[in-house]
Amino acid sequence: MSSTAPAKHVIVVGGGILGASTCMHLARGGAQVTLVTAGPLASGASGRSIAWLNSSGARSADYHYLRMLAIDRYRTWSARHPESRDYIRFDGALKWAGPNETFRETYAFERSTGYDSLWVDRADVPGIAADVNADAVADEGAIYNPGEGWVNMPDFIPALVAEAAAHGAAVIEHAGNVRIDVQQGAAAGVILGDGTRLAADQVVLATGGEVPAQLAALGVTVPDATPAAFVLYTDPIDVKVETVLNTPRVAVRPTPDGRLVLDADWAEQSVIVEDDGSFTVPDESVQGLLDEASKVLAGNPRLTAQKVGAGLKPIPGDGEPVVGPVPAIPGLHMMFTHSGATLGLILGELLAEEILTGTPSPVLKSFRLDRFDSGTAVPASVGTGAWAPVPQN
Repeated sequence: MSSTAPAKHVIVVGGGILGASTCMHLARGGAQVTLVTAGPLASGASGRSIAWLNSSGARSADYHYLRMLAIDRYRTWSARHPESRDYIRFDGALKWAGPNETFRETYAFERSTGYDSLWVDRADVPGIAADVNADAVADEGAIYNPGEGWVNMPDFIPALVAEAAAHGAAVIEHAGNVRIDVQQGAAAGVILGDGTRLAADQVVLATGGEVPAQLAALGVTVPDATPAAFVLYTDPIDVKVETVLNTPRVAVRPTPDGRLVLDADWAEQSVIVEDDGSFTVPDESVQGLLDEASKVLAGNPRLTAQKVGAGLKPIPGDGEPVVGPVPAIPGLHMMFTHSGATLGLILGELLAEEILTGTPSPVLKSFRLDRFDSGTAVPASVGTGAWAPVPQN
């Protein structure tokens, strides 16, 4: 008789980077895993992410450490999967301050943590990033982070799920409104949109901006600062862009097929949440992003919009990840975080290890749900995201 304990049956809810990563790591570890997602893979916040891989700016020490581990895991994946180098790139990132602002303190902070951060005078930008319009850079110069990069989630998530499936994981897409099945106070599985019940020993909730509302339905509150947001995909351009740009008016990163992904805080603030929970992006915001992106690229190429993706942008109330058990509901685990693209691989690995071994990860100690005072909760957001084609100019 084998002395090996039976593999745990875990259902992971959510087809974004966090769900796919957790599913893969659980399957690798010998668990029986089912990944369930309301729609197709990468159709939520992960598919609408600028997906900049970084630990840029001022952060708590624990959060910075977590993000550095996260970047390390992407480098490891890329080294072990050469085919991924088309959609996981580390070609550096450049950022500069807006009018009447300075990034000198940001630069000093990054250097103080040992982060790979270089100060670049405007005249030297062409030698660092030939794809950038140096005239658009702030007079004081810019910060160049050579170790930063990007990942294209519509390529990466299917690769994670394929590896999970190779280790025996089952995948259910288009499952509709998936609910946690709580029986006698504990998570017993999930209920699919058509009413089908799937039983499990443990359940992981990784549905991005929907997590607060889904937990609220179970009587659990998580502070939530999730806004509506959107990203814009351009049509393919002839100019080769490699550097991730984070500028005062637009963020830019390339895709494997020669398009650009654009977003900006000012643009996301223009998103209209309709009464039915859908999202409308004003035409002027779309054109504004295109114009701002053209200004910061060498040669000021003419950019046209191919599609926009609007929906919820997951952000916990204090800005830092919320990962691990839901204390009020045994058997239920949660993942709710901004920068899911950066954190996806490491959080999936650490949570999977906790579930498989029953041993809490010291790395996640600062990021538990029970760090919040339940009396200071922020109301949960609701809604679903959508992709829409953009008429050609």
